[in-house]
Amino acid sequence: MASIKVLQPGLATYVEDKGRYGYYHLGIPPGGALDQLSFCAGNLLLGNDENAAALEVALMGPVLQFPDGGFVAITGADMAPIVNGEKKPTHTVIELPKNAELKFDFLRNGARAYICVKGGIDVPVVMGSRSTYPLGVIGGHKGRKLEAADELPIGAYSTQAQVGKTLSDEFKVHLQPIEILRVIMGLQDYKLTEDTIHNLFEDVFTVSSSADRTGYRFKDGRKLQYKNLPQPFGAGSDPSNIPDACYPVGSMQAPGGNEPIVLLRDAPSGGGFAMYCTVISCDLDRMGQIPPNHKVKFKKVDMEEALKARAEYKQKFIKLRESLM
Repeated sequence: MASIKVLQPGLATYVEDKGRYGYYHLGIPPGGALDQLSFCAGNLLLGNDENAAALEVALMGPVLQFPDGGFVAITGADMAPIVNGEKKPTHTVIELPKNAELKFDFLRNGARAYICVKGGIDVPVVMGSRSTYPLGVIGGHKGRKLEAADELPIGAYSTQAQVGKTLSDEFKVHLQPIEILRVIMGLQDYKLTEDTIHNLFEDVFTVSSSADRTGYRFKDGRKLQYKNLPQPFGAGSDPSNIPDACYPVGSMQAPGGNEPIVLLRDAPSGGGFAMYCTVISCDLDRMGQIPPNHKVKFKKVDMEEALKARAEYKQKFIKLRESLM
């Protein structure tokens, strides 16, 4: 069986697919690629099933060896691949010769690149997914990020990939100097003062260095202030505490009223901090591509606007599939 040898693992490289669903009530979050569209685009370029497992690379690329060669497509963040010393394009199907060494140039745009391989990464399916859940040591490769000397099996395939096939520019990552993330208010927004809610949508925040698959912390905004309300039975003494509740993916909390945190795909499924709003699902792809020190503003939308945005996101996926058929 063909395989990939990890010479250097990069900063944080995980095996991911679309995610692991149906176990949130047991405390296991969905996981999966943070930028679902870029992940699926890479697989579609190669002619894979769009859920074939790939490598998600954060901020700094790995160095990999392909003893048997193969076909790859690098999507998501602009992290140019270098094959045997020769720079190659992103978002394009590349053929690798036997014993090829694949490494990466510096990151220039975005935060996460996807190394999609013809045949997919053939790690075992655990609870319906090949995605990595590091906190539970579940799935992926040994339930953790990659390390030097790891070896990953590549799935078999019967047809060759179309070398040079390229993704349209409209499906690539294009970050704005200040990214806008749309949110719906709730579930415990009543705990915040009116001035605080106003400031939340006026302030320009900065993504802190504490930004990973569990959640993003945002700094440089004004401190959140709470109304003087009695704490309910079972909650902690701090006004940011509530009795334990489920955490939706994308939900925002600010323990102690300090820097807001938006929970992502590997976050705990519940806990005792109030949730003031939730980033809408179709903005989570883009959020996963925002690197540390990038600027962000939050925009309040209602349910009608959120559902319209979700429908547009689904149409974009349809257009992506049609463009790569």
